[in-house]
Amino acid sequence: MLTDLHIENVAVIEKADVSFAPGFNVLTGETGAGKSILIDAIGAVLGGRVSRELVRAGAKGALISAVFTSDAAETLAWFAENDIDAAGELILQRRISADGKSSARVNGVPVTVQQLHALGLHLLDIHGQNDGRALLDEARHLEYLDRFAALSAEKAAYAAAYDSWRNVCREIDRLSMDELEKERLTERLEAEIRELTEARLRPGEEAELTARRELMRQSEKLTEWLEAALGALYGNEENAIALTGEAERSVASAVRAAPELEGAASDLEQARFLLEDAAERLGDLRSKLDFSAEEYDALETRLALLRRLERKYSAAEAELPALLEEKQTRLDKLSSAADLLIGLEKDREKAEKALRAAGKALTEKRAAAGKALAGRILSELKYLNMPSVRFTVELKQKSGAGFDATGCDEVRFLMSANAGEAPGRISRLASGGELSRVMLALKSVFAARDAVETLIFDEIDAGVSGVAAQRVGEKMSLLAGDRQIICITHLPQIAAMADVQFRIQKSEAGGRTYTTVTRLDDAGRVEELSRLHGGDAVTDITRKSAAEQLAAAEAFRKEGRAACNSTGGG
Repeated sequence: MLTDLHIENVAVIEKADVSFAPGFNVLTGETGAGKSILIDAIGAVLGGRVSRELVRAGAKGALISAVFTSDAAETLAWFAENDIDAAGELILQRRISADGKSSARVNGVPVTVQQLHALGLHLLDIHGQNDGRALLDEARHLEYLDRFAALSAEKAAYAAAYDSWRNVCREIDRLSMDELEKERLTERLEAEIRELTEARLRPGEEAELTARRELMRQSEKLTEWLEAALGALYGNEENAIALTGEAERSVASAVRAAPELEGAASDLEQARFLLEDAAERLGDLRSKLDFSAEEYDALETRLALLRRLERKYSAAEAELPALLEEKQTRLDKLSSAADLLIGLEKDREKAEKALRAAGKALTEKRAAAGKALAGRILSELKYLNMPSVRFTVELKQKSGAGFDATGCDEVRFLMSANAGEAPGRISRLASGGELSRVMLALKSVFAARDAVETLIFDEIDAGVSGVAAQRVGEKMSLLAGDRQIICITHLPQIAAMADVQFRIQKSEAGGRTYTTVTRLDDAGRVEELSRLHGGDAVTDITRKSAAEQLAAAEAFRKEGRAACNSTGGG
């Protein structure tokens, strides 16, 4: 339930605090006073889209805070999933800067707008002025029926069967091509396989060849350095190895007179061995530096081939062997496509049979739910002063293949508002007021199944007047028996039925426009209802009439809600 709303610098509202009550809350006021701005603010704090136009002119930013109470399982699950403490009140906050950027918090924890929107779906449902027009879109009728029928298991089973069927169909489409296209693809694959096979690819070859080429490029300088080193080691007249050997022999002789030199003699012997080993390795490398021009040209040609293949196939050298294998597999499948297609056609028949069985089960559930929904809607509409109404839910098999991703059914709501007329399409027969009442009837039916504790109706009374308006007010009052209803209205018949009434009033001061929200006491409600009845011409008679209307509404609330509680519904 929404308990408190705080608004700063939103459109014409500089600052407002509204404490909503349980039950039926009504907001009234002159057109343009700012009633819908409150709804926009609530939508924003629940993760709706915002723009800089929402910020009051001249302000640095807008702030909207909303306090909810809820122990619904879906709401608590959201808090657990997002690791936010849900103890006590739920405080949602949205800041909007003058440039249109926004930030959001829940119980002091920063959240994304997407997270805020997901939470808002569990807390509150807003029915706008144009939602009744959604009934004109017959594509939505299936959505309404499925929502009423609660067919999650059946729809999941159908979706799985449909996906299986689609996967087989895609594979058939991939293999089913005309002969010319098949010939072109076969020729291309064969050419690519031949090219990659003839390349005799070897992982790591490119790195080896690159290192070999670098060695070739440096061979002249490297030869010069190696020959100088080899000369110093053993090529020159006085070289390191010869001198080390001479020192080794002299120290070996000295050891006989001075045994403590035995370690030095051993070190010299080891040094000679190391020098000889180094000279051997240097000589080996020197012998390999005699390159021919033909070898260098062949190396460059091989590297160019490898790099051309990498560019052509957009693959690294190490990936080319796997690519070759993949192309060979595709060619093999293409060659045996006819045999594969025979098996796939059998798979498609089997998948379609399972799909139609799942669709039939879904259709049967929808048909039963359609009758139940039509009965409930019909009952609600008769209460809403449409005594001659006829309402049916029509199911027809889809055209074409007879099914799609949603099932086998085309669903259409049909209605006749007048006696003697056959039910027809709502889009052709229903007036604006009738659309509003049908949507209210749907909301009333769904309310018994939804966990959302707060419903907002933004001028659902469009096109409604007289007794019909009275019935709409009564219906919302009955709905408010076990949930919170917030309604913007211009009709006294609806306003009178509220448990709590707020007046939205616009004024000017210092060249600026300000909107205020005031909770009305009994006397204030009499004055506001009198204004709704008579405009500026408020008299004692209109006040007396308003007081009588409020008293009658109070009596209805007590009796109507008591009756609903005793029967378990409205």
